[in-house]
Amino acid sequence: MAKICLVGAGSTVFAQNILSDVLSNVELQDSEISLFDIDPERLSTSETVARRIGETLGLTGLKVEATLDRRKALKDADFVILMMQVGGYRPATVTDFEVPKKYGLRQTIGDTLGIGGIFRALRTIPVILDIARDMRELCPNALMMNYVNPMAMNTWATTRAAPDIRYVGLCHSVQETSGHLARCLGEDIADIDYTCAGLNHVSFFLKFEKRLADGSREDLYPRLRQMAADGSFPQDDSVRFAVLRCFGHFVTESSTHFSEYNSWFIKPGREDIIEHYKVILDQYPVWCEEQVADWNRLREELADPDKPLEVCKSNEYAAAIIHSMVTGKPSLIYGNVRNDRLIDNLVEGCGVEVPCHVDRNGIQPVRMGKLPPQLAGIMRSNVNVQEMAVEAALTSRREAIYQAAMLDPHTSAQLSLDEIVSLVDDLIIAHGNLLPSYQ
Repeated sequence: MAKICLVGAGSTVFAQNILSDVLSNVELQDSEISLFDIDPERLSTSETVARRIGETLGLTGLKVEATLDRRKALKDADFVILMMQVGGYRPATVTDFEVPKKYGLRQTIGDTLGIGGIFRALRTIPVILDIARDMRELCPNALMMNYVNPMAMNTWATTRAAPDIRYVGLCHSVQETSGHLARCLGEDIADIDYTCAGLNHVSFFLKFEKRLADGSREDLYPRLRQMAADGSFPQDDSVRFAVLRCFGHFVTESSTHFSEYNSWFIKPGREDIIEHYKVILDQYPVWCEEQVADWNRLREELADPDKPLEVCKSNEYAAAIIHSMVTGKPSLIYGNVRNDRLIDNLVEGCGVEVPCHVDRNGIQPVRMGKLPPQLAGIMRSNVNVQEMAVEAALTSRREAIYQAAMLDPHTSAQLSLDEIVSLVDDLIIAHGNLLPSYQ
């Protein structure tokens, strides 16, 4: 029997997806589920969801524990799934957006790179490392499965500062984008083979092929490049098809996300560019409000004990990993891990996203060698920011935060050096005790 601990289980809708995936596997239905959150109301809702999933699946003996004590939740865990948002939507995310706006700096998502991504990392990394310290004492052999952004920075910091903790970072951008590309081409994703590598949210499809009836394979990139050339793609995906046209490969994260990882698409006073590429500014706060509404709707539905809770499988990797490690049946996932000679032309030690084999032995990353130089160049512009943000989080040096922001492509394209220093200082003050002290 495996003990599965969800940290930040008050993210009820996401917890529902993970638990539905896990408990739909017959071999995992005797698992012990331990739920932890700092918000008692959200925790209670997630406990109800977990028990209702068990009822839907007929699991009369399902073991569910909900606790406000993180150490109790972690005790003897086999798998620790992180899904928290440190500081919450309010005040932290709102602060990440509203303070930069005073400087004319606009963002779309602000959770991966840019000034928003940097400050999310500074809030989150200390919490992850604190969890790692607890795991070292309470469940030293457990696998930490991190879903928390900014994924690349969190992965780099965790694997550098807590190398003894088994770790993998997980996202759904590879799965989502592969399905999206198949639909764009009118193909069935079940017939497609692909290979990706890079950074989380900045991975590129190195191969995208269709298996044919005669056993041969069709390279689908010529068709994708033709779509990019003639404009026959979904117009809300203009950013990624522009990158395909200019750099030859398709990036995994959405156009909305990718538009702020560089200096090309969001420029002060250039509303024509923003409109041409269909960039949606301030998108993440809108999504957060929608997620709050989803949680409230779910809570209302749970109030009716006679209304069945639908159990649907998602495309998240967590359940597949747990299944493979418990049963030994192998699977292939895309995981975020330390770059230990996995990608030659990225910085050693940074967080990279690569194919990983999984079985009883755990996560086994696949060495990718050198990536196409133009793709590695895009990634290195992001790695520079990640490196300094991680340095700041691990050394408490305020200067490193300034430098991370100064190296950020989007921030540096819009603000001067002095403005960046002032913005960072204002954000540190606005975050208050959500951040440690920076000298």
